[in-house]
Amino acid sequence: MDSELRNRVERAARTHALLNAVKYDSDAEVGAVMGPLLGEHPEFREHADEIPGVVGGVVAEVNDLPAAKRRAKLEELAPEQLAELEADDEGDDHPLPDLPNVDDHAEVVMRAAPNPNGPWHLGHARMPAVIGTYKKRYDGRFLCRFDDTDPETKRPDLDAYDAILDAIDYLGFDPDEVLCASDRLETYYDHARELIDRGGAYTCSCPQAEFSDLKNAGQACPHRDKDTATTREEFEAMVDGGYSAGEMTLRVRTDITHKNPALRDWVAFRMIDRPHPRPEAADYRCWPMLDFQSGVDDHLTGVTHIIRGIDLQDSAKRQRFVYDYFDWEYPEVVHWGHVQVDAYDVQLSTSTIKELIDAGDLDGWDDPRAPTLASLRRRGIRGEAIVDAMVELGTSTSNVDLSMSAVYATNRDLIDDDADRHFLVRNGVEKAVVGGPDAGNPPVHPDHEDRGRREIPVPGGVLVEPDDVPPAGDRVWLKGFGCVRHVDGDFEYVGDDITAVREEGVPVVHWVPAEGGVPVRLRTMDGDVTGVAEPRFGSTAIDELVQFERIGFARVDSHGADDTASVAYLAHR
Repeated sequence: MDSELRNRVERAARTHALLNAVKYDSDAEVGAVMGPLLGEHPEFREHADEIPGVVGGVVAEVNDLPAAKRRAKLEELAPEQLAELEADDEGDDHPLPDLPNVDDHAEVVMRAAPNPNGPWHLGHARMPAVIGTYKKRYDGRFLCRFDDTDPETKRPDLDAYDAILDAIDYLGFDPDEVLCASDRLETYYDHARELIDRGGAYTCSCPQAEFSDLKNAGQACPHRDKDTATTREEFEAMVDGGYSAGEMTLRVRTDITHKNPALRDWVAFRMIDRPHPRPEAADYRCWPMLDFQSGVDDHLTGVTHIIRGIDLQDSAKRQRFVYDYFDWEYPEVVHWGHVQVDAYDVQLSTSTIKELIDAGDLDGWDDPRAPTLASLRRRGIRGEAIVDAMVELGTSTSNVDLSMSAVYATNRDLIDDDADRHFLVRNGVEKAVVGGPDAGNPPVHPDHEDRGRREIPVPGGVLVEPDDVPPAGDRVWLKGFGCVRHVDGDFEYVGDDITAVREEGVPVVHWVPAEGGVPVRLRTMDGDVTGVAEPRFGSTAIDELVQFERIGFARVDSHGADDTASVAYLAHR
């Protein structure tokens, strides 16, 4: 990052940090600044590794200012934004907009409706994050309904049901009710029968291509005006499995000349020969389409507000035909754009991730290269950091970009205080140490002297990373040990006067003993890295979050026996 770009980042970050501090009358947070900063300046993203450090320095400067000075500085830099803050009511400080017409409902009820065809990728987290946040705001209800009525095209994965519930728990939410649509077939059949009796549906045996041609031409198929009794008889035959796949459908009677062909006499039920993977539903062959099933369930479970993608606007329009036949009131709808995520080479697609796993290109759903919640969890990313980033995206109808650096910045704030420090040396170069103390004593945590110091023995030699070996005659500072000079291929101890670092610019490097270190396999988004950690790392607890100094934060995954390497997952820098 050159000086000009750094100045631009600092100026923009200073405005956002001041806005954050003034808005909430508290210290600014790096995570809260990163999201809006990168959203407003997408050109900064290619420098995402460096920007958190720049933002951190700006946030520290802002937090050192008294409250009055912060407000005065914000008025100087961004008077219009300060005026907007001052004009807002106290209750308008939520990152999400108010839900529409909340006062018209005794209780806000919202649902996440996942298709359990696989564990969740990162994009799936947006729905429970936002619904869970609204639930807390309005003291409402959060339903999780598995829309699993497609045993063929988006075939349910039996392991995905629990995996999705675990993901919701990881994000910090507990649904008030969990339903499976595949348990409710008889309910859908009953409503289909009533819809037929109300003149709202008819059975159709037209081949799909033939009906499509008629529909696009605005012409009714020959079955549209059949009598109710015949439709009931043929639908019961569908329920009893009397037809093969594609042989018969039940269609909702809408407007065959509607200006939008997608709304013309759409399919409510179809026949599927392949059994459902859940034993409880394996005997059914007549399955509702999502628009019918979801519309009925939303009404029966009292859903008041639906959030769905902008590309699903036709779903609401189709369902309104059914609601009109039953004289039901349709829920409030909020449409939003798609989430796009940077930092990954793998697209946010359950089917694509599954294909990569099956092909052996990914180790599993929790491979650090996979953009999945299982992967983020294993890397040590807190669910709270994901929720905060998702909520900050709001509910815009435009597509939005989720910057992983914003997630990492929030996560860093959450874990830094508890993460003890350790050294990890990759591709270590061994150097004999001549003179000096028998051990180094770097702090367990630089901000917590009460945690004491680590004792790292120096049994005659150390390992350092290749780039940290100075030219012959030059010095480096082995952190916690002291200053050494590179002489005749060895490190010669020359003292512990810290002015060598502070005034003479001697670089500080991490190191481990040449003997007795812990072999480590560090799993990262760019592939696995091997190295050696200081001996103390071997006693860390599984799931503990640590910081490998000058490398990044990591979650301890396992410790090997004998010469088997310990495994850690890199969270972020």
